[in-house]
Amino acid sequence: MIHTHYNQRGFSLVAAIFLLVVLSALGAFMVTFSNTQNITSAQDIQGSRAYWAARAGLAWAIGSISADPAADPAKCFAGAPPANVNGFALTVVCSKSLYNESGVDKRVFRLTSTAATGGAVGSIGRVERSLSATVEY
Repeated sequence: MIHTHYNQRGFSLVAAIFLLVVLSALGAFMVTFSNTQNITSAQDIQGSRAYWAARAGLAWAIGSISADPAADPAKCFAGAPPANVNGFALTVVCSKSLYNESGVDKRVFRLTSTAATGGAVGSIGRVERSLSATVEY
């Protein structure tokens, strides 16, 4: 009987290279996933900070409304709103309506406060929050 031996040297090298490629791809995916999670977490914190900056602008607007009936009907505020709150550009917009209710003049103020940071709209670092309120005197 003749025994033939097949030479199978090199098979373990191919398996090791395949395993190395698969583990490298998995590691790269995990790094990418971790970076995405860190960016999302940072944007969530910035979103919360933007909310509170917008809320500060709204609180300023409510406190600055001129309750004087003789005040200029075109003006809502006694002064200029702050332009920056804790690194966020702040915009406060007010519209004023006058109406008469049973012989009593009433004024309705519609306020919108917007806080934004991080460059142009659509950029990855852009965070913006807006709050609105209606006040009647």
